[in-house]
Amino acid sequence: MTLVLGSSTDLDNGYRLSMELSEVMRTTFSCRQWTDEPVDDATIYRILDNARFAPNGGNRQGWHVTVVKDRAIREQFKPLIKPATNQYVAQVAAGEAPWNTIVPSAIDLEAERSIDKNFPGVNEMIEAPAVLVISVDLSVVCSFDSILDRVGVISGASIYPFVWNILLAAREEGLAGVLTTYLSYAEAEVQQLLGLPEHYAVAAMVPLGHPVKQLTKLKRNPVEDFANIDRFDGAPFTA
Repeated sequence: MTLVLGSSTDLDNGYRLSMELSEVMRTTFSCRQWTDEPVDDATIYRILDNARFAPNGGNRQGWHVTVVKDRAIREQFKPLIKPATNQYVAQVAAGEAPWNTIVPSAIDLEAERSIDKNFPGVNEMIEAPAVLVISVDLSVVCSFDSILDRVGVISGASIYPFVWNILLAAREEGLAGVLTTYLSYAEAEVQQLLGLPEHYAVAAMVPLGHPVKQLTKLKRNPVEDFANIDRFDGAPFTA
């Protein structure tokens, strides 16, 4: 049977597929609690097989995924993460945006990093059914902002779409996860622990599993709050 472009069947199928994509985008949340149900290698492989089609600079595909199965290795992540989360908690308590590079902190950050503080979810994330550490080869990414006097962000364009694709693909499998970056605080130690070359930056740790609860309504600001016409202070962009 030949489908005629624009037929009701074609339009219905296209609309259905579009709505499915929208649902995945609107319900992929940051999950930090999982059931004990395991995630098999075949599922992780399917997730990565779909995620690899993410856009990236020059199609150089500089990403690398370390599937960390060894619990002893995972346990070594905890003390590496701790100073970063200690500072995070201290800055939140002080009413600051944690780890930002624009507004100087009013507290002693070095001291706060050494004071043990509870950061909810760390143990659960380390012990998740699946833990992926995503790194990126800095020798192949394009960093247009490397000459600017600020923290670099452009290199992320060649790795974080891939990480997000992992989370979207996981959602399709009925799984959930969270993109975490605090492991980068101890990058040198992580590189040694996982055998990563020095030019591979630690971009994210993504724990995955079957969520204890699947969220379906996420809180986000409306488009008018972050989109403007022609200038930053231009009229809000509306439908």
